[in-house]
Amino acid sequence: MKQIWIPRAGDPSVLDVREAPDPEPGEGEVRVAVEAAGVNFADLMARMGVYPDAPPFPFVVGYEVAGAIDAVGAGVDEARIGEPVVAMCRFGGYSSSIVVSDQQAVRRPGGLDAVTGAAIPVVGLTAWMLCEIMGRVREGDRVLVHSAAGGVGLAALDLIKWRGGTAIGTASASKHDFLRERGYDQLIDYRTEDFEAALKGETGLDLILDPVGGDSWAKGLRLLRAGGRLACFGFSAQADSNRRSMLSTLRTVASVPWLKVNPITLMNENHGVLGVNMGHLWDEGERVTGWLASLLDLWAQGVLRPHVHATYPFEQAAEAHQLIHDRKSFGKVILTP
Repeated sequence: MKQIWIPRAGDPSVLDVREAPDPEPGEGEVRVAVEAAGVNFADLMARMGVYPDAPPFPFVVGYEVAGAIDAVGAGVDEARIGEPVVAMCRFGGYSSSIVVSDQQAVRRPGGLDAVTGAAIPVVGLTAWMLCEIMGRVREGDRVLVHSAAGGVGLAALDLIKWRGGTAIGTASASKHDFLRERGYDQLIDYRTEDFEAALKGETGLDLILDPVGGDSWAKGLRLLRAGGRLACFGFSAQADSNRRSMLSTLRTVASVPWLKVNPITLMNENHGVLGVNMGHLWDEGERVTGWLASLLDLWAQGVLRPHVHATYPFEQAAEAHQLIHDRKSFGKVILTP
């Protein structure tokens, strides 16, 4: 099989394509012949050496794949061989062949190709946790989505509009026309506008989806109405280039509103602070599989509309990572073996 390895922390040029023997499925497992693998910001942070959940170097990243089952282990129905699936994996997704538990491989609906399928699991499940499980978006809610043109931002938009909410997004001006066509009600250019100043005179927010962190969280808390929730699902402010910067990390950590998120302050302000990290839900396999099945149903209904910005072969993984670092992508970037 072919894999993309990260031998050491560094910029995208460290990514290294290698050959390895195909894995064999064990009891209760299936092997997926991977046709497409999703790229996520966590992969970039792991490559930079600033992702705390990453295994020790060297390693293979990747949380989501799509393809077809080509082998099964003991206890798995052999009828699954040949079945088109999308699957979550705990690293290792940048591979042309991967073994996952039988439960983690979910049948792909008819008409859903592998590239589009690989664009759903991580961002779709993150948006589901943010909007459905924790954020509880309901009709009339005003929701601010940072990084609105990213994969999570677009998936969250679909869920917000499905529930009848108002979606406000932050993104660079070059992405506004696209986002307006997708359904965002209001857009803020984070490069030239301070989102707190832009929204200060308006009705308070019911929910904020923030993967940025640092001072962005502090500003968001000041914009919440009573009952409002700040949902944190990333810390991209510490990754302002394509390689690790201790100064950037320290500066971002120092700007986190630590004193504003203590229980007494939250109680007095009638605010909630939520946190989502899909990488910490591996012990909730049955629930996560159920959520993924729900997302695939929403795709079949036309509610969920994954957008694939670009597809790169494994040999051009460095270009895929750099595209995301440059904040030039809309939706998902996919790698193909």
